[in-house]
Amino acid sequence: MLGEHPRERAFSRRGFLGTVAAGSARLIGSALIHDRAFSAGRSSAPAKRPNIVIILADDMGYSDIGCFGGEIRTPGIDRLAAGGLRFSHFHNSARCCPSRASLLTGLYPHQAGVGDMMNDQGVDGYRGDLNRRSVTIAEVLRGAGYGTYAVGKWHVTRFLPPDGPRHNWPLQRGFDRYFGTITGAGSFFEPDTLLRDNIPIEPGAGFYYTDAIADQAIEFILSHREDAQPDKPFFLYCAFTAPHWPLHARETDIARYQGRFNKGWDILRGERHARMTEMGVVDKRWQLSSLDPDVPAWAEARNKTWQSRRMEVYAAQIERMDRGIGRITAALETAGILSDTLILFLSDNGGCHEELTESWSDYFFSNKEKVVRRTTRDGRTVKFFNNPEVMPGPDDTYQSYGRPWANLSNTPFRLFKQSAHEGGIATPLVVHWPGGFKARGKFDRTLGHITDIMATCVEVSGAKYPPEARGEAILPMEGRSLVPAFSGGAVDRQAIYCEHEGNRAILTPKWKLVARGQSAAWELYDMEADRTETNDLAAANANTAARLAEMWEVWAKRVGVVPRPKTG
Repeated sequence: MLGEHPRERAFSRRGFLGTVAAGSARLIGSALIHDRAFSAGRSSAPAKRPNIVIILADDMGYSDIGCFGGEIRTPGIDRLAAGGLRFSHFHNSARCCPSRASLLTGLYPHQAGVGDMMNDQGVDGYRGDLNRRSVTIAEVLRGAGYGTYAVGKWHVTRFLPPDGPRHNWPLQRGFDRYFGTITGAGSFFEPDTLLRDNIPIEPGAGFYYTDAIADQAIEFILSHREDAQPDKPFFLYCAFTAPHWPLHARETDIARYQGRFNKGWDILRGERHARMTEMGVVDKRWQLSSLDPDVPAWAEARNKTWQSRRMEVYAAQIERMDRGIGRITAALETAGILSDTLILFLSDNGGCHEELTESWSDYFFSNKEKVVRRTTRDGRTVKFFNNPEVMPGPDDTYQSYGRPWANLSNTPFRLFKQSAHEGGIATPLVVHWPGGFKARGKFDRTLGHITDIMATCVEVSGAKYPPEARGEAILPMEGRSLVPAFSGGAVDRQAIYCEHEGNRAILTPKWKLVARGQSAAWELYDMEADRTETNDLAAANANTAARLAEMWEVWAKRVGVVPRPKTG
């Protein structure tokens, strides 16, 4: 049985205070305790193993970025796409914490204990905390000799700072160093639960979380290059909180989008769809899905100035994240290791339709996740909830961009985050690895799933995925390596699956069976001719629907979707 070996870690020679000059932080506590509770079996890795950088956006829609057809300026991500591959048929697990559990472990979220949100619902698949039958990418790669670093949003445990317990904090799940927030959301200017390694810190004046995440990612890269053996590769997990609510951005960034969205969500959806079709993101056979029934035409919308401002702030959040990604890429290039670094960029779910109204009061003010502060640190009252009389963006506001703009973000698909329809689970995946494959600027139509990230990392690193750890059996990986697709080959798989809060789906390269809600009837779509899910073929293809439904039921029992919580 593997034991725990606590050890103190000193700050790197640059130090956090010197790195995040615009967002100074104050250390709370006296030591950095690093509980090394896992060590995978040593592997016979290839002589030249790539560095691996995974960059995850939070609540960003399928078509928001430029290289997938959006009007938001994203030159940093677009550059990666132009020098690599865009996977246009990739999927996530419908929501932030289940997707993170899937990405980190290579398992379906219920197998990892995170089938829903961060609360213990009394059933193994719904504990709100990574279980011990899973291992993280960091645990596996550290066993293969990688340095392992994480920055940004964690959100796979219900146990929060300062009290812990911290058995599922990053340092306890395979990462050598960490900077970020354990919780799922919060102020970009004054986040709660901010940690450096295992120690809570407080952001100082001028702090902006998106910038701090990029700054610290660069710091870890540079420190690793200076401190590690010359040939020791690293794994960096960079989980931005942008563009998740609250709508917080710097005024200079917001101003760059003033008036850009005044045409309205319906006109802009049409323009996006046309660009996506011309670029080859979507098939010309796929009709643009109808505007969501709960979204009015722009001509009929009220409070247009406020509505436009919401999308302006959201776009500013994405552009600022993109600049950080550009700076991380530049740091890799300056260090002479960009060619030898596998970079994967994706989003954890579709655009978020949530309207932050008074109905959110209990969640905000009673929830243990500490996602809000009632006042700013200098004493100003935070103006909560979506209020057309309050323009979002500053640190004393707390708003979301809502269903209408999420409908734009998910163009050309139906529905939103939380749903198993394409608007909830389709994600753009950009892969860049100049030294690993020759494709440049191409689209790949491989049916993929977020569980594939683990399998891909294992293959390119030469690591061994362990059958057991900590004296317990580890569940086998569910994903498939994407490496064959890097050179135009096929990825062998029968189907991928989804379940979140009763929303459920099974996808094959040809068909998708999907339902909106636990008691809803199954819908069937031909994904080759109608990926936008506009023509339900369930009645006309009853045998196919029944076969897929049976496959889904078998999967649901195997991975822990059932038994469900009594309240689920």
